[in-house]
Amino acid sequence: MSAAGATPLGVILAGGKSSRMGRDKAWLSFFGQPLLCRVAAVVRGVVGELFVSGRDPAAFGIDAPWLADQTPGLGPAGGIVTVLEATGRSCLVVSCDLPFLDEATLHRLVAAWRKRPDGALMTTFRIVETGYVESLVAVYDPAGVPLLRECLARGERRLSGIFPEPLRCYIDYNRADQNMARPFFNVNSPPDLVLARGMETGS
Repeated sequence: MSAAGATPLGVILAGGKSSRMGRDKAWLSFFGQPLLCRVAAVVRGVVGELFVSGRDPAAFGIDAPWLADQTPGLGPAGGIVTVLEATGRSCLVVSCDLPFLDEATLHRLVAAWRKRPDGALMTTFRIVETGYVESLVAVYDPAGVPLLRECLARGERRLSGIFPEPLRCYIDYNRADQNMARPFFNVNSPPDLVLARGMETGS
């Protein structure tokens, strides 16, 4: 179990190719700023320290260290293992395509991580109705590096597959609860963007 006052390092995964969107998601504007800048501000507001995985954030005016993936093409798991190995710290990991992510959600996550049971390597949110886990809004611990490496070596890239049930700590939420579900809406494709614009304006 983590010490009560411990704080993980904030990490934004920003190395994706945005192939489904057809343009760079990080530059999409929400609430008057590029998406990467908005997410960075939320993460910094909760944990203070920020690290960016996959690209240099200087072009966005973000002053933060960054790392390219050690092995390109492994998806989010590749970025996570790179940062965990480089920093040796527990990392609060979020993807850069979450326009409605908020500080309250991340505060709940950090609080759950601080109380996680021994052996939990992934602290995250879970949808009650489906069992789906929000693997890209989660805290990962450096003790999980060997497992990440082993699974990636055999071709397993799904974070929910790499970290099975006994290695997870959850905050459950109901999909019908829009206040809880809204922060996890991610913008992956043009139809997602249309929906997100409606959510942004309240229409």
